[in-house]
Amino acid sequence: MRWQCLSLLLGLLLPAGLAAAESDGFTPLFDGKHFDGWEGNLKVFRIEQGAVVGGSLKGPVVRNEYLCTIRQYENFELRLKFKLLGKNANGGVQIRSQRVAHSNEMCGYQADMGEVWWGCLYGECYWRDGKLAGPTPAEQRKIIHFEDWNDYVIRCQGRRIQLWVNGRQTVDYTESNPSIPRTGVIGLQIHANGPTEAWYKDIKIRPLPATERAAEKK
Repeated sequence: MRWQCLSLLLGLLLPAGLAAAESDGFTPLFDGKHFDGWEGNLKVFRIEQGAVVGGSLKGPVVRNEYLCTIRQYENFELRLKFKLLGKNANGGVQIRSQRVAHSNEMCGYQADMGEVWWGCLYGECYWRDGKLAGPTPAEQRKIIHFEDWNDYVIRCQGRRIQLWVNGRQTVDYTESNPSIPRTGVIGLQIHANGPTEAWYKDIKIRPLPATERAAEKK
């Protein structure tokens, strides 16, 4: 009886976020207060209202900038909320990516966001630069909450990459080039532009098994 009471008490004392993380398998990547586990230009990125904010509405963003995880990831489901503010604002979430040496750019996939890019998968690199898959601009306008918070779900598993925005699937892409790396960092982008901001919060991740590996070897 004592152990039952103690277990109940401990359950009540556990932070709600921790309990949720344990139950659904997700781990927070950003605590809303510190940049622990992340690296980037902190003159461009800041923390405000529990969110990562890239850029400023007070002046132009002079070049593309990325705040990146120190750790690398391969097979995972990533969930976060985002919003863009300012005219023609553009941002995105880099996945399976690496920084390009002697450059501010990155090489890898991007779950894109911004005018005509909402919910698209973009190739950021010499190996394939441009849109890989995604909805039309007309379809995007039916999904996005402009200048307000949106939900992004990003799933990478084997050769397959899937994206959902606000509960609607926008991409189901299978990579045909076996030489493209499947491991890399996660990065939050603010694109070079006029006075604009990209906001990101509630960033969490859970590992996935590489279920496609066995099938690929046949």
